Amino acid sequence: MGASIKESATGATAPYHPAMSETLYDIEVETLDGTPTTLRAYEGKVMLVVNTASQCGFTPQLAGLEELHKKYAARGLAVLGFPCNQFGEQEPGDAAAIGAFCQKNYGVSFPMHAKIEVNGPGAHPLYRKLTRDKKGLLGSSRIKWNFTKFLIDRDGRVVGRWGPTTKPAKLESTIEDLLK
Repeated sequence: MGASIKESATGATAPYHPAMSETLYDIEVETLDGTPTTLRAYEGKVMLVVNTASQCGFTPQLAGLEELHKKYAARGLAVLGFPCNQFGEQEPGDAAAIGAFCQKNYGVSFPMHAKIEVNGPGAHPLYRKLTRDKKGLLGSSRIKWNFTKFLIDRDGRVVGRWGPTTKPAKLESTIEDLLK
């Protein structure tokens, strides 16, 4: 399998080789302030990964995600937000605007990351892995809209995928089970 192109939040492209990211924890991401890191900091935690947008009808779910973060972070849940502008251009802001919006309007304290793409040739390697590991409705891997949610167990396995209409609170019993 040949290399594909990965576009960063700054618009730069770089080859992506699937073999470089053997596990979910090795996948490189950028924090909202542009600091490169990996998901290794979340190894052993339950992760809830969500593609977010500031100007979407589902944006109020940020409050529900923050509630999950506050309720379960001490027990090992990591809520991770990944802004995306691929759906109706509903995340047009830069990193500073995204961070300010999330904090001011929803009190977001869970980690937000640099804006990424979740579909197509520029899809971030994290979303390539998530959609490959857990298909959506009718076996589709494509993300349909903002606020699609992926739940990852403590061993790094993608164990659940929910569409945008599923409110974060509906995931509580599944999260509870994974935190035991």
